[in-house]
Amino acid sequence: MIRAAKNDVLVMGGEPRVDLLPPEVHKERAARVVRRRLGLGVVGVVAVMLVAGGAATALSVQAQFQLAYEQSLTPGLVAEQSKYVEVRTIQGEVNKVEAAQQVGVSTEIDWKKYLEGVQAILPTSVTIETVAVDSATPLAIYTQPTAPLQGPRVATVTFTAKSPVLPDVPTWLTSLATLPGFADALPGSVTLEENTGVYTVNITMHVDDAAYAQRFVAEGK
Repeated sequence: MIRAAKNDVLVMGGEPRVDLLPPEVHKERAARVVRRRLGLGVVGVVAVMLVAGGAATALSVQAQFQLAYEQSLTPGLVAEQSKYVEVRTIQGEVNKVEAAQQVGVSTEIDWKKYLEGVQAILPTSVTIETVAVDSATPLAIYTQPTAPLQGPRVATVTFTAKSPVLPDVPTWLTSLATLPGFADALPGSVTLEENTGVYTVNITMHVDDAAYAQRFVAEGK
């Protein structure tokens, strides 16, 4: 007994068909379909390239027009700038003068004001007789101390003070330390003039860069 496969379907009254074409014909048909699809793909790629090329050309033309327009404005801008050549020249000279001022007074100390501060600290009965100042300049570096306990300085003030009473030099030195830019002070000799009863004191004081006047330093710098 012959049994039909499970998936076999028996068609009753169907139209009988027989494919008598050789396999080469079916392959040729399939090849034609592939070629047709490849041709359409090539046409699509060419179309995309043409569109992209046209867009690039349009952008290039637009850029050239924009460049030509900007270049047409150049003569007018140059003419406008030429009106201010003298102003720029003067401004450059002003900048040079300001820079020279800053360099020239970079080591400036208002000695009148500073010595008035020294006198104000000393007792009212004490007067400053002589003053010698040695300070830095913009062209030379001030000599620094070699002693390990002495700090940097930009100037040295040596003054002679006279007092009708025995001077309290340690208190003087403590008071001098409150001055701006005070670095250190060294007491010198204390002598008594027999004929007048007046004491003479020699003091050497060193000043650091905090005492600079900074007259032409711009705010915020």
